[in-house]
Amino acid sequence: MEVTRTFEETRHRYHGRVGLLPTLGYFHEGHLRLMDLLRDRCDTMVVSLFVNPTQFNEEGDFEAYPRDEERDVSLASAHGADVLFAPEVAEVYPGPSITTVEVMGVTDEMEGRHRPGHFVGVATVVAKLFAGLAPDIAMFGRKDAQQLTVLEAMVRDLRFPIEILEAPVVRDPDGLALSSRNVRLSRRDREAALAISRGLFQAAEQVDAGERRGHRLEATVARSMKGLVVDYVKLASQATMKPIESLEEPAVLAVAAHVGPVRLIDNVAFDLADGRPVPDRGILLDVPSELTAMP
Repeated sequence: MEVTRTFEETRHRYHGRVGLLPTLGYFHEGHLRLMDLLRDRCDTMVVSLFVNPTQFNEEGDFEAYPRDEERDVSLASAHGADVLFAPEVAEVYPGPSITTVEVMGVTDEMEGRHRPGHFVGVATVVAKLFAGLAPDIAMFGRKDAQQLTVLEAMVRDLRFPIEILEAPVVRDPDGLALSSRNVRLSRRDREAALAISRGLFQAAEQVDAGERRGHRLEATVARSMKGLVVDYVKLASQATMKPIESLEEPAVLAVAAHVGPVRLIDNVAFDLADGRPVPDRGILLDVPSELTAMP
């Protein structure tokens, strides 16, 4: 595997079908699962590692985001990456940013409401990666459900000739969704964070039992998270990311909450099979993640 710093030198490493996994780095087993899935679908696998400053709403969150390039290089290489693209900020933003990408509508609620400007930063940097790296396919995880919808809309509207692949949420055996930010949770906070997935799983069980009303599902999750600082609990359409009252279409039950100094997001997706909503709780690991171990 090679480490590159510029778009041009990265493109010179290609052969055949090119797959891209955009990341902020500090890989966990969720990233590694995405790499394994992408490896089987392309000839050249590029993993980008760039902590994008324009998608962070708080300077403190940007500064505190965990970083360890040497560690990430080793993990990406072990999971079949051909190239790790780790640019400097000046390569991605070579001067004052006078061009941005804003996706309308699907960014209005949830993360868009609580993190103004976040999705402009996400869409702009991903558009830069797509334009500069020109992949054939790109992989994203379902944990960032709204981001996935935003990027699918951007690709469709801007006519990027790129196929978007999605992968399930990956969870520790106790249900906590893997996140690079989990390493910042104390033991006590990590235990408290389990209320998020516990509430989502309880709502999924209600759906399995026949519940379809959004306010009932949201209330179940909210009760579980009593004591946490909650930004939102919403049942939303997968297509529009607008709140919906009933599970009559593909949807996500999405959560954002603060646990100690860390803001976490999670969701259970509901696809339709024979007109019936089927919860996608994600993948539970057999053993706890060692890459996001508690301090």
